[in-house]
Amino acid sequence: MFLDFFKSKGHAVEPSASLIPVDDPTLLWINSGVATLKKYFDGSVVPDNPRITNAQKSIRTNDIENVGKTARHLTFFEMLGNFSVGDYFKKEVIPWAWELLTSPKWFGFDPKRLYVTVYPKDKVTKELWQKTGVPDDHIVEAEDNFWDIGEGPSGPDSEIFYDRGQQFNNVAEDDPENYPGGENSRYVEIWNIVFSELNHLPDGRFVEQPHKNIDTGMGLERLVSVIQGTPTIFETDLFMPIIKATEKMSAGKRYGVSAQDDVSFKIIADHARTVTFAIGDGALPSNEGRGYVLRRLIRRAVLNGKKLGIDHDFLYQLVPVVGEIMKSYYPQILANQQFIQKVIESEEARFRQTLDAGVTLLNQIIADLKQDGKKEIPGADAFKLFDTYGFPVEMTNEYAQDEGLQVDMAGFKKNMAAQRDRARKARGDRQSMGSQDKVLMSITTPSKFY
Repeated sequence: MFLDFFKSKGHAVEPSASLIPVDDPTLLWINSGVATLKKYFDGSVVPDNPRITNAQKSIRTNDIENVGKTARHLTFFEMLGNFSVGDYFKKEVIPWAWELLTSPKWFGFDPKRLYVTVYPKDKVTKELWQKTGVPDDHIVEAEDNFWDIGEGPSGPDSEIFYDRGQQFNNVAEDDPENYPGGENSRYVEIWNIVFSELNHLPDGRFVEQPHKNIDTGMGLERLVSVIQGTPTIFETDLFMPIIKATEKMSAGKRYGVSAQDDVSFKIIADHARTVTFAIGDGALPSNEGRGYVLRRLIRRAVLNGKKLGIDHDFLYQLVPVVGEIMKSYYPQILANQQFIQKVIESEEARFRQTLDAGVTLLNQIIADLKQDGKKEIPGADAFKLFDTYGFPVEMTNEYAQDEGLQVDMAGFKKNMAAQRDRARKARGDRQSMGSQDKVLMSITTPSKFY
């Protein structure tokens, strides 16, 4: 519906690009709708149509530890966006946004439930929202409504929030955070519109750009949660089939019964989607870069499966479930299902060989520390879990935090550096094929040929 709307406004629909960036070493993953359109905004490529819309699959991994513990964090998500490369600007995009959100022909949201935030100095945007029909008490001025990454294009932005009602809230009605943009579960941000109208110069000055651009982002999963009226994104039909499939493989665990179990169900559902799409786009588990991210996600999911009583390889079995949910827009998941499953199953089986022993050791370390009144897992212990049992240090730290402890990260890094030094020295001691080794030269035993 989003793409259809902007297509009716003269936009070209760009297909979702691979999660693996092409010719962009600055990104580990494609992490937004605009990430694949940089070539248009930096002027290196001129688009056939300056009006563009897309639904871009994206991965963000800076908040992995929050996934499953909040109502909104995901590592894999789809970002809906509309973009203008030097074409339309505020007076067009603001009425369009309101039309898409409130018209019965499109999303049909109750206007009384919508709030917008604006940058205080951006009077034009505030006036346009007022002319569109947004009452003053639904317009919130916020200093952080300004998009700036240091140098280059920048400008004010305007966020649109949906009021789900106090029954969905996690703070009291009189709480100072109970407002659109505050830390609460009542007001959900569904759209962000960035007005790229300034250029941030190296000397700190902001100058007006001759060609102004529009960059917007609407998280599909949040939108679906609002439309379906679910407490979190995980109760939507994008996730519940994965959670139900996980329930069947668990030791009688059910979603919605235990808050602790729910965290594990959510982590598995999110990570199953992420690794399925990432492997489908060509990423493979490894010890560095995006491969390390995949390995960490798979192992985090497996560890949470163990918490649900799943003691067999299970994550790969969720690939067809993900494929069925997403097949209308991403049929390639089911087409590549066997390969994706094989990669996940292999990685899962490899980790499961050391999982039980690693968890036993970690639990013993934690018990000993608690008995001694200590709060920090030594770096050497965290490194042993990493090196011998395949526990990513981030996973060990998260496990420790659930027990009120933390990992000595400096100590871990010191042990890691020492291992690398040993490996480097070992490589240096090896002789090349073309050199003569003193030990080999000293062998005097006659050769025998049979």
